[in-house]
Amino acid sequence: MDPKTKAIARVSAPDAYFLDDVSFTKDFETLGIAAQDETHLTEIFVSSAQKFSPRKLTDLTAQVKDWNLGSAEVISWKSKDGATIEGILRKPANYDASKKYPLLVMIHGGPTGISQPLLSAGDTYYPTQIFLSKGALVLQPNYRGSAGYGAAFRALNVRNLGVGDMWDVMSGVDSLIARGIVDESKLGSMGWSQGGYISAFLTTNTDRFKAISVGAGISNWMTYYVNTDITPFTRQYLHATPWDDREIYQKTSPMSTIKQAKTPTLIQLGSVDQRVPVPDSYELYRGLQDQHVPSRLILYTGFGHPITKPKSNRAVMQANLDWFNHYIWGDEFPKDSALLGSSEVESAK
Repeated sequence: MDPKTKAIARVSAPDAYFLDDVSFTKDFETLGIAAQDETHLTEIFVSSAQKFSPRKLTDLTAQVKDWNLGSAEVISWKSKDGATIEGILRKPANYDASKKYPLLVMIHGGPTGISQPLLSAGDTYYPTQIFLSKGALVLQPNYRGSAGYGAAFRALNVRNLGVGDMWDVMSGVDSLIARGIVDESKLGSMGWSQGGYISAFLTTNTDRFKAISVGAGISNWMTYYVNTDITPFTRQYLHATPWDDREIYQKTSPMSTIKQAKTPTLIQLGSVDQRVPVPDSYELYRGLQDQHVPSRLILYTGFGHPITKPKSNRAVMQANLDWFNHYIWGDEFPKDSALLGSSEVESAK
């Protein structure tokens, strides 16, 4: 940027080259860069600050060179109200357009998060590449409220949480079914935080999925409002307190339609989560149990909203893999699975 004219000149390319972080040397002559793209994990580069010409210093991607990796592409579709929704469609290696595949929907948090066509895919809790290697399609919708599409798009979920989100997810699913590439008898959904909330909304509002995973998700906006550490968030999106407009809190809460729930649902969260506190997960779990819906609740002891240690991340991911392996592919739960035994499982580490 020219400080006098405010003119902006682009120095980096190509479009699908994502700079995660950039740092200058003290003399501002050299850049240190962390970057990734569809076929590479995050690598470290250096470049002249005068001419963008990154030289790679690391080769972290070498550790997956023998994997049968899938591909990623940006797609778009029209939602129920006509809004254009983008998303990332991931296809397994050796994809065959004449075949129909299981479809797993992976929903980002936020709601102002965003999914991008990167190799890593934000695989903190869900084993994307394993799902692809098993022959599934993965759809990551950038539903209304996602960042990067302008203020009007960001506001489409105001007083429309859950409802509009479901329009965006299901219209994306239906657009892929219409292309003849999805086995609609094998649909799954998963997500953490806002993605967990949307998955919970799907659990209690449609029976089209074979399995759902709710990670640290909201089930009742009133319960959330009185427990969360970011109370203003709810007023910002619903434009009311529960005492001013109970109807909007009921309309947007998965618990309002709990008696419709039929989909096997896995619930995961940290035991000391203050962002989406434990009562929301217990409420959803108890409601599902009362409706005799197959469900499991796993608390990861001592963790807050994110699960931040590698061993515990691995446990979260394994539970999700076991859940979808069972309900989408018909596998038995492994003998050491956290999903066996009692319905409520306490993970100690």
